[in-house]
Amino acid sequence: MSQYAECSDCGNPRPLFKQCPHCGSESLPVLATDTIEFNLKQDGPYVEEALERLTDYLRKSMELGIKAIILVHGYGSSGEGGRIKRAIHDALENNRYSDRVDEYHFGEDVAFGSEAYHALLRRRPGLKRYLKRFKEGNAGITVLLLGSPARSA
Repeated sequence: MSQYAECSDCGNPRPLFKQCPHCGSESLPVLATDTIEFNLKQDGPYVEEALERLTDYLRKSMELGIKAIILVHGYGSSGEGGRIKRAIHDALENNRYSDRVDEYHFGEDVAFGSEAYHALLRRRPGLKRYLKRFKEGNAGITVLLLGSPARSA
C-alpha cells in the first residue's frame, strides 16, 4: 500500500517520504493518520539493504509523528521464514531499534480474534483496519509501536 499525505505547501496529495510531485516541496507533509504500512520487501532487497531501509524509515516516521507501522517483510518461499523476516525478528529481539521501537508484535502472534489481537487493539484501535485482514495471523508482517521523537534524539 502506498502511503500518501497532504503537501504542507500546496495541499495536494504526495508520497510520505519524497518531495511533492506538484510543487517540489521537501517539507514534512500533513498526515491524516498516525498508523502506516511499509512494504519492506518491495523491489526484493538483500537483507542488509532491507535493514538500512527500515532504519531510515523509522527515523523519518518518527519525524512525522507516526505511532505505529505495519511492517510487511514477507515470509519467504522456503517454508521456514525468509532471511529478511529472520533478520527483522533478530534485530528487534536484540534491541537494534530500541531507541525508536517501544513494542513489536510478530504477525503470527496477533491472529484475528486472538487475545493478543484484542489486547493490541485496546492500546492502538487504529490498527484494526490493518489487522482484520489476517484471519490466521500473518508471519509476513510485524507490528511496530514507536516511541516519542524526544526519546530517540
